[in-house]
Amino acid sequence: MSDNDGKKTLGLRGGSRPGNVKQSFSHGRTKNVVVETKRKRVVVPKPGAGKSGSPMSTPAGDPSRRPAGITDAEMERRLKALQAAKAREAEEAAAREAEERERAEERERRRAEAEAKEREEREREEALKAKAAEEERQRQAAEEAAKRAAAAPAAEPAADAASRSASKPASPGPRKTDREREQRNTRGKGRDDDGRRSGKLTLNQALRGGEGGRQRSMAAMKRKQERARQKAMGGSVEREKVVRDVQLPEAIVVSELANRMAERVGEVVKALMNMGMMVTQNQTIDADTAELIIEEFGHKVVRVSDADVEDVIAAVDDDESELEPRPPVITVMGHVDHGKTSLLDAIRNAKVVSGEAGGITQHIGAYQVKAEDGQLLTFLDTPGHAAFTSMRSRGAQVTDIVVLVVAADDAVMPQTIEAINHAKAAEVPMIVAINKIDRPDANPDKVRTDLLQHEVVVEKMSGDVQDVEVSAINGTGLDQLLEAISLQAEILELKANPNRAAQGAVIEAKLDVGRGPVATVLVQNGTLRQGDIFVVGEQWGKVRAMENDKGKRVKVAGPSVPVEVLGLNGTPEAGDVLNVVDTEAQAREIADYRANLAKEKRAAAGAATTLEQLMANAKADENVSELPILVKADVQGSAEAIVQAMEKIGNDEVRVRVLHSGVGAITETDVGLAEASNAPIMGFNVRANASARNTANQKGVEIRYYSVIYDLVDDVKAAASGLLSAEIREKFIGYAEIKEVFKVTGVGKVAGCLVTEGVARRSAGVRLLRDNVVIHEGTLKTLKRFKDEVAEVQSGQECGMAFENYDDIRPADVIEIFEREEVTRSLD
Repeated sequence: MSDNDGKKTLGLRGGSRPGNVKQSFSHGRTKNVVVETKRKRVVVPKPGAGKSGSPMSTPAGDPSRRPAGITDAEMERRLKALQAAKAREAEEAAAREAEERERAEERERRRAEAEAKEREEREREEALKAKAAEEERQRQAAEEAAKRAAAAPAAEPAADAASRSASKPASPGPRKTDREREQRNTRGKGRDDDGRRSGKLTLNQALRGGEGGRQRSMAAMKRKQERARQKAMGGSVEREKVVRDVQLPEAIVVSELANRMAERVGEVVKALMNMGMMVTQNQTIDADTAELIIEEFGHKVVRVSDADVEDVIAAVDDDESELEPRPPVITVMGHVDHGKTSLLDAIRNAKVVSGEAGGITQHIGAYQVKAEDGQLLTFLDTPGHAAFTSMRSRGAQVTDIVVLVVAADDAVMPQTIEAINHAKAAEVPMIVAINKIDRPDANPDKVRTDLLQHEVVVEKMSGDVQDVEVSAINGTGLDQLLEAISLQAEILELKANPNRAAQGAVIEAKLDVGRGPVATVLVQNGTLRQGDIFVVGEQWGKVRAMENDKGKRVKVAGPSVPVEVLGLNGTPEAGDVLNVVDTEAQAREIADYRANLAKEKRAAAGAATTLEQLMANAKADENVSELPILVKADVQGSAEAIVQAMEKIGNDEVRVRVLHSGVGAITETDVGLAEASNAPIMGFNVRANASARNTANQKGVEIRYYSVIYDLVDDVKAAASGLLSAEIREKFIGYAEIKEVFKVTGVGKVAGCLVTEGVARRSAGVRLLRDNVVIHEGTLKTLKRFKDEVAEVQSGQECGMAFENYDDIRPADVIEIFEREEVTRSLD
């Protein structure tokens, strides 16, 4: 083959290859260019040249097979390195092949050992089975021979032949090759029956729950054995479907639903997925969806509600034959300082008033008194202060008779009217006790007349309400009062069933340092015994101990008996109902349900339903100042009364916000909350513990102690009054009439005025009136008398005035001069 491979060689025109080339351009222009021509030699390999066996067949010094700039020695080193690398690759490949071969041989050897072991075990089992079968055949043959010998003695030759045939050794079974063929055919089947996995575990197999899943439980293995046993006995493998009554609440977890149906969780999840719900076993589904699933699995649905837990304390109608007379419950009500507690002290021969702070009742008290005729009377003493409205309401709801105490020298007062309304709302009979008749200015007839305005008509006014004139100090009329109470109780025919689970009402609750939560309970029905398990409101407990009104321990409390109960897990609310239940689990379940229900109600009440409402509330509270406080009291009723009194303090500009109210001593947690909210702590008949005092001193939290509710309310009201902005009042001090207007250079218009009334002051505010219409309000720039700047000008004198930033003044205009003063406001 030629160098140009049959193609025409490229080159310049002309045979000779000159070094200069003449270029011609338009318009007769030319240009000489020096051209250097380089020729590249193309080496074409000859046919058969590439068939040499080794790279060394090409001479190392051949410049056509060597890169430019490489010497013969370098080329030889490269070829040697290449040959060494190829030799190393060949050795590694041989080593890998040998290793793979060894692994395959090892796997084959292990497989052969396993098959041999399995074959031996199967042969041993077959040999044992064959031996047992042979023994059974021999035994049966012997029995048949004995029967034949006994039945037909004459047929001895036949019997001998039968015995000879039976005595021959049994054939060893199928040949070994046949056994091996059987084993090969049944090997896979045996593995399937044993539940063993063969081959690789794929993702589909794992997801389908087949091979490769979790190991079977003991119950599953027992079920499998039972099915195999039934199958061997020829019975039915499929067990009968059990239809269950499934209790279905408003929401249920998928796993719990499967558990109640006694179905597999995977089957329930699969059914839900077929319905289009991608759920897991830990997710919650609604009752309607769960009902569809239950019906699909063939079970019956029994709808239940969370409130069903309270069915155990359902009301029980007592039989008339089981009812027994009980003491009446009498609530003493009336206005503050009308002598309710003193009257009760006179009846009990005790001194309760001296133990109350400020001489006023701030707790609801329950006492039992035995009358002269031996009848027991249960008295409830309620506070008369305006702040204790809810306490009086509770007293009226649990009572049988209300004794309305009215002072003869004070007549009907606001809390008296409130007590009358409570008694009417509770629909209980009323007895009016006109107290303090020993006072010189006592006027019982005025009391009777005032009661007529509130539809309380006493017997002396031809009505049906009993009235008794008493004196707590002298003891006058106490016997008549007790007689009136006994008569009223006899008319009511009060009865209760003591032989049933106790039911009562919480009169008061507190957190005692040594005894824990303590509740004063008035038993209304049944008998409360030590050791009873009960639920009261959101709390539950077990009666650890009971104390009567005299502080003595008792083990049993019947109807209409007030006792202090110890053993609660928390402080209940005053007014909660106490019910005795059978088990502790029931009590805990009911208390948890009530607590969750109350939490949901609080959350629903505190949450704004829409963004617009939230923004409206924020805008409404924008201009309202708040006084945050924390309240800790000795009993639940006092804390409730203080919170209600705090809610009544305030107006459109300021209000009191109770961040937290509780029962018991002031703790370090309360101090931390008060510090975060910059709020004082109000302690009512409680004190702070040592750690709380130290923390309060370090953090600068104010703790105030009170024993009379009057003082607490007054102090909070004064503090809230300090948040009110001062009231601006205007005080008119004078009038001036403009007589003439002058223009003064550098000052502007100056009004020549005559002070017609009062006094004109430089520092006062002014209004410009034109035809009795205010056209400008501002301050004075200058006030001069003659040419001197003065502080004030008296009535009847002339002066010059100039307004600040205002020049539109005319003769006959009137200038009104006034001063502003700030007046501190208070909450009434």
